[in-house]
Amino acid sequence: MAEFARLSLPLDTPPMEAKLTDAIPTGEDWQFEPKWDGFRCLAFRDGGSVELISKSGKPLGRYFPEVVEALLQLDEPRFVLDGELVLPMGDVLSFADLQLRLHPAASRIEKLARETPTQLMLFDCLQLGRQDLRAEPLSARRAALESFMESAAGPRLLLSPVTTTREVAEQWFAHSGGALDGIVAKRRDEPYQSGERAMIKVKQQRTADCVVGGYRMSGGSVGSLLLGLYDHEGRLNYVGFTSSFSAAEKANLLVELEPLQGESAFTGSSPGGASRWSRGRSSEWVPLRPERVAEVVYDQVTGQRFRHGTTFYRWRPDKAPRQCTMDQLAHELRPAALAEFLEPA
Repeated sequence: MAEFARLSLPLDTPPMEAKLTDAIPTGEDWQFEPKWDGFRCLAFRDGGSVELISKSGKPLGRYFPEVVEALLQLDEPRFVLDGELVLPMGDVLSFADLQLRLHPAASRIEKLARETPTQLMLFDCLQLGRQDLRAEPLSARRAALESFMESAAGPRLLLSPVTTTREVAEQWFAHSGGALDGIVAKRRDEPYQSGERAMIKVKQQRTADCVVGGYRMSGGSVGSLLLGLYDHEGRLNYVGFTSSFSAAEKANLLVELEPLQGESAFTGSSPGGASRWSRGRSSEWVPLRPERVAEVVYDQVTGQRFRHGTTFYRWRPDKAPRQCTMDQLAHELRPAALAEFLEPA
């Protein structure tokens, strides 16, 4: 776009990404950071023009005018920063409320920006002034970002903490069940690798025992199991799905589950029909009597559901379906924990 012509990076520059591993790396020259639970974005400013671009390349600036305004107030008129949009809401750092900001009505966005303002948690610097920093090692980019943030930090713009000590990263990770989304590890001697999975992320994996309340078909076999948990009023609520089975396992599942077909066991929220995320998949599902219990592995909860598909771990014949309750779920980051992470070391 013409208004960003003086920047070294075009607006369609993809951010550097991370690959998931099961352990925090060892060795020298690693930098560890909290993995924040929000919307990843690159923040571009060229004079009086600011844009926030999502990981998928979509513009986010119109949805977060309070962050755009904070970036426009900075003394430096030209930069590209990497960070995460996060939203403290009540007693949690809420991904669900962050999603509500993606609203088509400008009046609604203005109201939410005023009542529930977001924050931009910054952790990398790709350009400052005329200097393109992408080829610089992370250690130099971090030093530039820290210098920049000495005058830029405020209620809307935050500097993400870092450590080079693995023991500290392990302590952070130990709190990620009720606090962070995990840990990100980056090599301090490497340049910014746009679009590459050049970082490492380690996420806390949690398990929950769920009632199998139905299934969806795919290609003549079971495609996914529909999972439910009971609330305090005794209603079975749909909380997500699991589909991590081999083709042979899915074929056997159909034989096992067909005898359980009956009226819908979901007496609270139900799986519902098609949505804009269905991508052409069938929305029809087969209800089952609430007799089978599956233990699944999940990462995050948004509202009252698993944010992503879960991984099947094992059947729990020893578990009564009524024991599968909502209080198993670990929810989002609490601001008290956030404040602890942002305190100076």
